[in-house]
Amino acid sequence: MNETDLRHIRAVIAVAERAREHGNPPFGALLVDDRDQVLLEDENTTMTDRDLTAHPELKVARDAARQFDPELLSRCTMYASTEPCGMCSVAIYNSGIGRVVFALSGERLRAARGNPPEALALSSRNVFACGGCKVEVRGPVLEAEGLAIHEL
Repeated sequence: MNETDLRHIRAVIAVAERAREHGNPPFGALLVDDRDQVLLEDENTTMTDRDLTAHPELKVARDAARQFDPELLSRCTMYASTEPCGMCSVAIYNSGIGRVVFALSGERLRAARGNPPEALALSSRNVFACGGCKVEVRGPVLEAEGLAIHEL
């Protein structure tokens, strides 16, 4: 990890904190290009939108695919406050985003919530490995900071 990654991870954790302030579970996502420009940002809105698919990673991946060409997306990084779930990982993969960096692992979040270990225990790395295109994954990064936003 470099200072750029750490800066963006802290920024996406702040986005996740805003989601909680808005009445939603604390999850956030940023899309950053290879020139360190933030292209997209979104927070979880599953409660306020009454939409179980309103995960920030899915929304950012969908918007990215609509707005940017595949060549650019292959050089972009999605920063996520928590490891993308299976649904979001498929959206990221299909969008062509080339790299994902997350703070909190899904496994650690499930353990902190007391979920049974088998509850949707599909890592983003496993989802990406099923496809023919490479998605680089880094994480967990600053996992304690990522976990702290889930604790009240």
